[in-house]
Amino acid sequence: MSDAIDILAPIEQEGTKAVVRNWLKRIGDRVEEGDALVELETDKVTQEVPAPCNGILTEISMNNGDDATPGSVLGRMTAGDIDPLDQAAAPALSVESKISSHEVNEHYSPAVRRAVAEYGIDPSTVRGTGKDGRVTRADMDQAHDRNRAEPVVEPSPVVAPTPVGPNESAAVPSVQPSISVTSDASRKIPHSAMRLAIAKHMLRSLATAPQVTAVFEADFTAIRRHREAHKGAMKAKGINLSYTAYIVAACVAAMKVVPEVNSQWHDDSLEIFDDVNIGVGAALGDKGLVVPVIRQAQRLSLREIAARLQDLTSRARSNMLKPDDLKGGTFTISNHGVSGSLLAAPIIINQPQSAILGVGKLEKRVVVREVDGADTIQIRPMAYVSLTIDHRSLDGHQTNAWLTEFVRTLESWPNELEV
Repeated sequence: MSDAIDILAPIEQEGTKAVVRNWLKRIGDRVEEGDALVELETDKVTQEVPAPCNGILTEISMNNGDDATPGSVLGRMTAGDIDPLDQAAAPALSVESKISSHEVNEHYSPAVRRAVAEYGIDPSTVRGTGKDGRVTRADMDQAHDRNRAEPVVEPSPVVAPTPVGPNESAAVPSVQPSISVTSDASRKIPHSAMRLAIAKHMLRSLATAPQVTAVFEADFTAIRRHREAHKGAMKAKGINLSYTAYIVAACVAAMKVVPEVNSQWHDDSLEIFDDVNIGVGAALGDKGLVVPVIRQAQRLSLREIAARLQDLTSRARSNMLKPDDLKGGTFTISNHGVSGSLLAAPIIINQPQSAILGVGKLEKRVVVREVDGADTIQIRPMAYVSLTIDHRSLDGHQTNAWLTEFVRTLESWPNELEV
């Protein structure tokens, strides 16, 4: 006799609610333990809920868009090696029969096939952002939104030719296509669960903490020299020695001078953490951003920091982060310069942390440097760096002391330092 098994939303969840985004299996499908059944979207990641056992999916309790609190029942399956449910017992998906015109392959999820029927979009033309490049319902929704946003060009009217004499040239009418876009045209894109959660988190941060930003300028000449000397050897080991790895290491050095930056405010105390767990923001395009955490960075060499950073960034962009990758951060870096900005302020603190570092675009600038007692004009790779603090936890002198040590570490990086 077979057993009914509940499919539960994960108990371990990063802070906010999840939303059912995409069922990957249909009622009546036979699955094996560990197979991905449904995608849940939070403000941090899209995670797959696996099948708890071998068996058949018999019930879908939550549909796309439903809130899934930790431990809630998403659906049910029948455990055991039993015969699949027949068509009469398994509720049919009415839109499935409408997809034949696109000959959608079975490896597309039911949600994607429903989007095909609704939007008329061939999923093979859509770039997938799911695991292993799989096309998700979110990808189909975005493709539909892009198509709707494109201006519609109306066809030119057909003009009948005017009869002409043997010695006359036929005049070609000049007809300009008209574009059906008015000055007040607009469109609405529903907020994703991630975007809504980010908005609430940012608003809560500004409402919670008085935030102050200090800005310094950093010379990356020593870092560039060190990186050029070692990036080849690191690449041979499969590791990308990025500038961000140096920035993480310099943060660790600055924490030793001003440990209060690595802290959390409480009404009765300031909690200063021994472990420096540094989150690094990773942008996901229009979807938002996530902040995977490099744990115990104070124990890592530059090579180990670079390796972990590469792994986390790669998995963030391929939507393969796990909830544990996003937990426990005590300090955050926003490397906004990678997208071109010189300075961003204030960079909103990732609550409940006490500070966040901003790093602007690295570019060559003309600077004055003293050489043998004389001022000289030189061209150096420079970047603005900022520290936004919770003014309850930190004061200006601590902020400036931290930035001073951070910049000093970058500008005096020794070539012989172990990587």
